[in-house]
Amino acid sequence: MRHCIYPGTFDPITYGHLDVLSRAAKIFDRVTIAVAHNPGKGPLFSVEQRMEMLGPNIAAFPNVAITPFGGLLMEFAMAQKADAIIRGLRALSDFEFEFNMALMNRHLQPAIETLFVMPNEQFSYCSSTLVKQVARFGGDVSHFVPPNVAAALKVAFARGPG
Repeated sequence: MRHCIYPGTFDPITYGHLDVLSRAAKIFDRVTIAVAHNPGKGPLFSVEQRMEMLGPNIAAFPNVAITPFGGLLMEFAMAQKADAIIRGLRALSDFEFEFNMALMNRHLQPAIETLFVMPNEQFSYCSSTLVKQVARFGGDVSHFVPPNVAAALKVAFARGPG
């Protein structure tokens, strides 16, 4: 049974993330979405909130599970008995960072491959950071995130910009 890890901060989940997930779910028997404890990125939502937002949006994927993780991704992947890591690659600007990360991960654990998946081009410019910036100033993010995520962003930024 082929198993991959789809790691990320997912702060918040976007349609681009879900597009990459749908592609991974077709290729692998099992996909584990690994929601990173990444305090260095200053997430808007807690790990628990991010996992809760993911829940209803993965219902269509019976071979997908969600779990939190911290520490080295390759140690987590080994503990999960994963065969591969899936990473979304939106644009050339993502490539250098992702390439270096994949090489480091290969050095740490050569048995686990990193596969890059390109989302549909309509999501190629969409990032969680941009979505949060638009939402912070009251913009419509409904084309970029699922309804439950748009609602959570509205609540998070109800106090106004800042």
